[in-house]
Amino acid sequence: MRTLRLWPGSLRSRLFVILFAGLVIAYGLSFSILALERYMSAKAVMLGTLETDVATSIAILDRLPAEERPQWLERLNRGSYRFVLGPGDPGVPDLSARAKDIAGRIEEAARHKFAIRVESIPGQAPRLQAHLTLSDGAPLTLDVTPRGVMPIAAWLPYVFAVQMALIIVCVWLAVRLATRPLGQLASAADALTPSRKGVPMRETGPSEVAHAARAFNAMRERIDHYLEERVQILAAISHDLQTPITRMKLRAEMAEESIEKDKLIRDLGEIERLVQDGIAYARSAHGNVEKVSRIDIASFIESMVYDYQDTGKAVAVIDGVAGNVQTRPHALRRILTNFIDNALKFAGSAEIMMERRGEAVAITVMDHGPGIPDSELDAAMQPFYRLEQSRNRETGGAGLGLAIAQQLATAIGGSIRIYNRESGGLAAEVVIP
Repeated sequence: MRTLRLWPGSLRSRLFVILFAGLVIAYGLSFSILALERYMSAKAVMLGTLETDVATSIAILDRLPAEERPQWLERLNRGSYRFVLGPGDPGVPDLSARAKDIAGRIEEAARHKFAIRVESIPGQAPRLQAHLTLSDGAPLTLDVTPRGVMPIAAWLPYVFAVQMALIIVCVWLAVRLATRPLGQLASAADALTPSRKGVPMRETGPSEVAHAARAFNAMRERIDHYLEERVQILAAISHDLQTPITRMKLRAEMAEESIEKDKLIRDLGEIERLVQDGIAYARSAHGNVEKVSRIDIASFIESMVYDYQDTGKAVAVIDGVAGNVQTRPHALRRILTNFIDNALKFAGSAEIMMERRGEAVAITVMDHGPGIPDSELDAAMQPFYRLEQSRNRETGGAGLGLAIAQQLATAIGGSIRIYNRESGGLAAEVVIP
């Protein structure tokens, strides 16, 4: 059973939820405290009024003759209470703390001269009636309608809605300002490619952001410098090794014919090819030295196929596309040559298929060979990994072909992948923009 994931996954969403929830809680607490303070103030004003004005009014009515009392009722009535001569309306004894508090305040203000009985009157509006008996035995009822002394204005909910909208906007802007540098840094890290010169990050903004941008740019420069040194060192090693290897081959060829002479010449040739493959792999990481040019992709592929067919190789195009692409032709040719050579080596034939995928072109080289175990597909892209374990270069090679193709694909802004076909055989695909 899948559980509902309430906690967002992105940092921006989490910060937004945390800040927004914190502000809403703080705002809610402030609003609650304000409402409680208003209630307590209203209660204090009402009870204070009962304690002073009501006590004075009861004293006046108690001293007036019975026939003059009705004339004074309108003068003594207030917004939250009124006096009624008589027993009042039938009600239910109210034993709540509020009723006891009202009765106690009135009795205390009247110096406990009159016994007060408070009842709750049924109805839609909350009403309380305090019953007492004047000195001459006449009943007097105080009809109390509790109401807020400071009522909430009708426009207050709209103000609350506007404030919540402002909170949302401010929180969103703050979170966006805080997380944008992280997004820019992540994009720059994703675009960091040893074989491609990228645009440095802008070293502007807050001090922490500018410092991170400077550190990232410095790191990228160091990586480029280390890679350049690697190529230079391997190029120097290649130059220094090729010279003695050539001298050794010449001396071996001048020696008398023998089985050992042939073995020695083959070993020297293998060493020479291994050195050349290593240099090719190192230089493929800097395949962007070749200029980008526009080519007709169909003609480009057909020319390669014709070259193979002229040498008697079984290479054919089974599906093609028309149109031009901008790429580095020599790097693309090296990639496809590697795919085709592998197909010919392990299957004896190769088929090429082209198709458009949006703004990109996918070129797939397929064969009908044994394929590669699924567990070794990823490892086959690593340098010096050989599927054929006999260490015989005539069948297994040095294990650099796919690694070189992968680096060249990155250099031209594309990607490669290999997979086993459902009908049998291996497919090697390169996608170029």
